[in-house]
Amino acid sequence: MKSDAVKKSIMGAAEMPTALKSMDISQLEQVAVEIREKIIDVVAANGGHLASSLGVVELTIALHKIFDTPNDKIIWDVGHQAYAHKLLTGRFDRFHTLRQLDGLSGFPKRQESVYDCFDVGHSSTSISAALGMVAARDIRGSHEKVVAIIGDGSLTAGIAFEALNQAGHLKKNMIVILNDNDMSISPNVGALSSFFSRKLTSDFFVRMKRETENLLDSIPKIGKDLRRLAKKIEESVKGFLTPGILFEAFGFDYVGPVDGHDLEELLLMLDNASRMDGPILVHVVTQKGKGYRPAEENPSLFHGVGPFDRKTGVVTKRVGPQSYTSIFGETLIKMAEKDERVVAISAAMLDGTGLKKFAEQFPERFFDVGIAEQHAVTFAAGLAAQGMKPVCAIYSTFMQRAYDNILHDVCLQKLPVTFALDRGGLVGADGPTHHGVFDHSYLRHIPNLVFVSPRNEIELQRAMITAADYDGPFAYRYPRGSGQGLELSVDPQPLEIGKGELLRDGKDAVIFAIGTSVQESLAAADLLEKEGLDVAVIDARFIKPLDEKLILEHARKSQRIVTVEENVLQGGFGSAVLELLAEHGLQVTAEQIGLPDDFIEQGTQTELRQRYGVDAAGIKTRLQSFCLAKKTA
Repeated sequence: MKSDAVKKSIMGAAEMPTALKSMDISQLEQVAVEIREKIIDVVAANGGHLASSLGVVELTIALHKIFDTPNDKIIWDVGHQAYAHKLLTGRFDRFHTLRQLDGLSGFPKRQESVYDCFDVGHSSTSISAALGMVAARDIRGSHEKVVAIIGDGSLTAGIAFEALNQAGHLKKNMIVILNDNDMSISPNVGALSSFFSRKLTSDFFVRMKRETENLLDSIPKIGKDLRRLAKKIEESVKGFLTPGILFEAFGFDYVGPVDGHDLEELLLMLDNASRMDGPILVHVVTQKGKGYRPAEENPSLFHGVGPFDRKTGVVTKRVGPQSYTSIFGETLIKMAEKDERVVAISAAMLDGTGLKKFAEQFPERFFDVGIAEQHAVTFAAGLAAQGMKPVCAIYSTFMQRAYDNILHDVCLQKLPVTFALDRGGLVGADGPTHHGVFDHSYLRHIPNLVFVSPRNEIELQRAMITAADYDGPFAYRYPRGSGQGLELSVDPQPLEIGKGELLRDGKDAVIFAIGTSVQESLAAADLLEKEGLDVAVIDARFIKPLDEKLILEHARKSQRIVTVEENVLQGGFGSAVLELLAEHGLQVTAEQIGLPDDFIEQGTQTELRQRYGVDAAGIKTRLQSFCLAKKTA
């Protein structure tokens, strides 16, 4: 098929999975070329998850050729590798809007396409979701195939093994594809292993295996023993020739390893697997960044990348102050140099959390536990119980996965574990699965926990020092992106626990703000001053414990209060302030500014703050209406 014809087929996208059915290998390979070019072009302009998406182009094509989508279900784990899937399923013409405000999501999304059967964004959930769909299918009595694709990194999470365990126990017909692009669990990739897997999945072998099992079972007295012996011999041979013994132990029939970029081999294996009974695991070996040399050579950089030069692969440098993440990493190194008890923990986000230099300088005091946030927190609790000072650096959105461990294993025991919540607040183009807009709500009610949200980089340094000196659970939250460009302190001083700061006095109203909202509130107050309104601004600093004295004093003085936060309003900082006022029987006119009871979609931080009225202009507008309504009353 000529290039133009392939493009036309993809752009007519709703029929593309059907069109694939009649294409030969050379045509499918041309489709792969066109898809890669489109992905690279769009991600170069918009940023996104490049390396992982380039690595599964052939696998995605093979899946849509072999299976009858959308009737058959394909569940992508995490979902940042689903760009080829989107291009093949009706979204070619809109693909340039990827990760943009009101554009295509960077992840599978049910409301976006019938081909997206499950929303994802956090890892390791695909096998559980697929097994649920399989159980529903069998209850309904339908016959669609269900396929889960999971990466080797996602297998480090406990939920993946929990799902494998139940799937193997239930023995239901389902397929799990292990996309192996990192772990060294593929020592036997090669002609012998590939040949062996083809034979094991052939119709003849599967039929012969079932007939032999039935024959052995029918032999009186010794039949079952003979069957068990035959099973052990089979497992021994498989264990020698393939790396699949782990999955066989879970009750899966193992197929592979298969070269994930050999379309002919992929199609044969998937076709065989689609006709087998019971739980099947197909082990596919792929290369991150396949087809784009800069991504092949540096897959970590191009995992989640900002805009870059398409020809050179050079990432566009961000102009501006140092990021909060890098300030956190550098400050933690200085703390570790002074105190050998300081230990850092990451959950597969070494670069993302700014801990790469720490890991290089203190390899014996750095632990990357993989995608296992629950384990990370309880592991930190064990370190703290033996006198260490662990700092658990995890994105706010991913820390949600470890709520029970924070509550029971850390806070119940009053252990000195520090939670460094990166990406607090609105995050941007990754959308609702990645915004850190719930941590005020899910952490502030836990006993024994101190929780602070610094307004700038200097306050972040002070929060870190405060946490290190505090003999108990401590959390601090900081945003994605650059700081304000302030000169950092060479000797940051600790904060007084539970003490806020009056930054600007005023008589018409008082704003109690927290974190990034403090600077926006100060800017709003400056704008209001030009229009004759005198508004006080207080940096509350601490979500827990609140500075009760400061809040009550200024609430009584003003009688008009506004709380501002970059968090959902339900159960957040504003709720805590109103609870405090109610507890003391203080009746004032109050307004809460924050994020609505909804999941926030993608867009830049600036766009989203403007849309939801948590920027200076939005705060100013709300304050104007608030003060005017009070004067009118």
